[in-house]
Formats: sequence, structure tokens, C-alpha cells
Amino acid sequence: MTNPPRIAAEEYLDALAAHGIDYLFCNPGTDFAPIVEAYARSARTNAIVPRPMVVPHENCAVGMAHGYTMVSGRPQAVMLHTNVGTANAINMLINASRDRIPMLLTSGRTPFTETGAEGSRSVHIHWAQEMYDQAGMLREMVKWDYEMKRGDQAGAVVDRALEIANASPQGPAYLSLPREVLGEVVGPAASNRAHRAGPRPPTPARDDIEILAGWIAAAKNPLIITGMLGKEPRDAIALETLVDRWAIPVIPYNTRYFAIGANNPMFQGSAPGPLLAEADLVIVFETDVPWIPSREGPSATAKIVQIGEDPLHARLPMRGFPSDMTITATSLSVLEALNAELGTYAMPHAAERKERLTKRSEALHAGWRAEADKAGASDKITLAWLNHCLRDVIDRNAIVISEYSFKQEYCPLERPGSLFALSSAGGLGWGFPAALGAKLAARSRMVVSVLGDGAYMFANPTACHYVAQMQKLPVLTIIYNNALYGAVRRATLEMYSDGVASEDDGRLLADLPAPNFEKIVAAHDGHGERVEHPADLPAALARAVAAVKSGTQALVNVICPP
Repeated sequence: MTNPPRIAAEEYLDALAAHGIDYLFCNPGTDFAPIVEAYARSARTNAIVPRPMVVPHENCAVGMAHGYTMVSGRPQAVMLHTNVGTANAINMLINASRDRIPMLLTSGRTPFTETGAEGSRSVHIHWAQEMYDQAGMLREMVKWDYEMKRGDQAGAVVDRALEIANASPQGPAYLSLPREVLGEVVGPAASNRAHRAGPRPPTPARDDIEILAGWIAAAKNPLIITGMLGKEPRDAIALETLVDRWAIPVIPYNTRYFAIGANNPMFQGSAPGPLLAEADLVIVFETDVPWIPSREGPSATAKIVQIGEDPLHARLPMRGFPSDMTITATSLSVLEALNAELGTYAMPHAAERKERLTKRSEALHAGWRAEADKAGASDKITLAWLNHCLRDVIDRNAIVISEYSFKQEYCPLERPGSLFALSSAGGLGWGFPAALGAKLAARSRMVVSVLGDGAYMFANPTACHYVAQMQKLPVLTIIYNNALYGAVRRATLEMYSDGVASEDDGRLLADLPAPNFEKIVAAHDGHGERVEHPADLPAALARAVAAVKSGTQALVNVICPP
């Protein structure tokens, strides 16, 4: 057809592009026929549309979109195949939801007409793939969901989905797209998207900043705990200004982003520990779980401040942490307001605190170095030694994706936006695809993913290596391979330390004998190595980094007996 009539799928792709979406990560099926036709037409007309990226597993597609957005700051779109493809992606959707990643997750809907429409059911699976409520299986994890009812809605539903996804606090939105509707012929579409300004992120009340500044000035032992602070890299810059000037210790606890570099004396490790018990003021920035109440907690007399875009973490059914002041605001706006306000206050304890915390920092670093040196001289590789060796190959511009236990204690980072970790939901299989998305967003930077052996297998590694090969995304994958579900074993021994299961060292249901992972990357023309002795690790990592810098994906399978 020389000039075929416009279909809704074309309007859909145009709307995505109008919102600045660079990629449509997709795992296609029979419901994609109108999308395929729309892309073919766009190639003929040179229309600006998101680049389609076929990803051979849904987990990988959503994880890549997550990784791309967390590095670029721009939301992306994903399209999956009906209910079955959507079901495969829910694990990664949970991570994106808990990490407040704006994303438009779409999936086709099996044709709802048996005959009579362009796109009616044509293969056997079209009957069994229909659900009464396809969105029901993921509704709890998205901010908004809808099924497009008419072809002329295509632009409007994209506008609505993305304005909700981008509003504070951000998060995924879901849209299902019936095949018949995507294939409908549509006329010229009017849009008011240029006149739909989104709401500004929340900022703190002036009175709250004055009160909090007074509490900081009076505190002898203040403490800052962070979790998601650093999602916006400027958070880390503003935090460093605050804590350097007023000598406030920082604990990035189960941090998902770079909040402060480990070489800063105010970095006091990644566990609350004794500083929490001694604190008279605890300021919690964007942290759903600032400490584990069954193990530790602040003094009963300490003032607690909870700060965040959703400081009550309303999407968590139960959360009972105390708060003497709760501020709904972005971390950046609070930090900037405090930096301005505190300049007018006397700080009687700051000088003594700075001297004390600097000495404590020096002692901590000496202990971490001693632990790494001892591990390097032993006969097996430990987490401390692996992280210590990473410091020789990770440059300042590198991006680290952690889905195990990357520790700044042993491998200090310097640059805001250099560290990203698995969400607090813990949906395994995120790190490898997130690394691919990060590399796609920052091709000039080295991307290193540090994974457990279980996390690597959960990532559907064949699909991930395939994408790395086909899309020329050379990432470095490092597997901390203890052939064990460590979290399962730890939980068993913690709960039943004297139980029958402890007689087998808690290994029942936790053993995870691992294959030769380095051969999987080799099947995709990548560089793979297996390392079993501490002395061999530095050279193996250096060879892997050289391969990545030459444009080849690499994997180092690090054997770490428990």
C-alpha cells in the first residue's frame, strides 16, 4: 500500500517518542502484529519513534529498562506478550516499584473478538491467554493501570500513564493493548500534552527546617541513615556538604545508590551498629527499614526524623518505625534547605565530634584493610578479598551494579551515580539486565555487575549474554560463587541455631551446586575465567577488564567456599 491508512499502533509509538522515550524493550508475540506494522511504516517515512530492542526474556527487558532509567534519569517503555509474558516480568516489576522507577510497562492483550474485526483471534492460544483481569496480577505494584478501549485513545493513554509514573513518588504504570484496538484505523489525533505540566516534587515546610536545624545544632551525637538517597546524584553532593561542615556521621544502610564515598571520614560503615545506640538524633533519609528492631534500635530518648517523598512508605502494609518529625520532601530539597539554614547556628559539639569521628574512621579503615590482607593470604577467596581486589580495576568513572554484597568498606567509590544496588524487595535476577541497561545509557563508562551465583542464574543469563553480544554492550560480570543460597542458610541458623537443621550447618534446601558459568559467556563469544585461589584473582580481574575495554563482554566466576 502506497499510503496506508494510519493505525493506532502508529499513534502509540508517536506518543512514546513525544515523551522522550528512547527505547521500547520488547519480547514480542502474536499480539504485536500492529506494532510490527507501525515500525515498518516509520522506517519508510523516517518518523521519530523509540528504537525497538528485542530482548529474549521478559525479566531482562524490564531489568534493562530499570537500569537505563536509573542512569539516564529518563523513563523507558517495555512491551510484553499478553498475560504469559507479563507474568514472567512481575519479579522485575516489583523491584522497579520498590525503587520508584518511572516506567511504562505495556503488554498486548489477547484478541477479545472471535470473528469480525481486523486482528480477531486466529490461533489456538488466543482463547487460553484471555484473563478476566489481566492487570490484576500486577496492580499492587503499579501506580496506574488501564486497558486501551479505542484506537483513538492511543496518545491520550500514554500521556496519562507517564504523567502518573513521573509524579512524586515515581513508579511504574501499566497499560494493556488489545490487538484489535492497536490495529484500528484512526484519524488525525489532537493532543494537549504540551499543556499538562506535572506537579513539582515536594519540598519541606520552613518551620520544619528551622526545628530540625535547631535539633542538629543541639545534638551531641547526631546520625544520618540513608537508603535511597542518591537516586538523584545531586543528593550525594548536598549530603557531603552538610556532613563535612557539621561533622555528622552517615550510615548508608542497605543503600541502593551512592550516598557518600567511603574515603570521607563521615562514612562510618554500612551498618547502624553502636552509632545508632549512642545517637541522640537520628535523621533517616529515604529509608524504608533504617534498622532491624529485633536486633537493635536507637535510645528511647533519641529524636527520630523520617524524611522522604513518601516518608510513611505507604505501599508497605506494615511499618512501625518511630518518628518525632516526619517530612514529606525530596532529600535534595531538605539538604539544600539545611545547608542554608545551619549557617546561622552555633555548633558547640561539631569540632569535638569531627575529631572523634575522624579517628573512628581511621580505625575502621585499618580494620577493613587488615581483614582484606588476611583474606588475601588465606587459601580461599572471601567477600572482603574480592571487593579489595576490585579497587584496583574499578576506575572513578565506572558504574557498579551490586546484587550481592559490594562493600565500599573494601572498595571505596568517589563519584555520585556510580553505585546501584538491588531493591529492598530483593527480586533476584536484576543485576545483570540492569547492568546492560546502564551500559546502554552510558556506553563510554565501564559497567561492572557483582552478582551472587543464585542471582546470576535467576537473571536468565543466556538471554542477558545474548543481548550483550547482539547489542554490543560489553559489561563485566563478577560472580561471587559460594554454591549456596546464603540467605536461606543464614535465616535457618538464626532462627534454629540449636535446631536439627543446624546439625547440617543449615545447608538443607540451601545447597546450590553451580556449573561452570564461565562457559556460558564463552558461548556468546565473551571472555570467561574461573578463579579459585586468592592470589590468582587480581590478574584474572585485570584480564577481564582489558577484554571489556576492547569491546568484549567478560565474566569472572569467583569460587568462594562458605
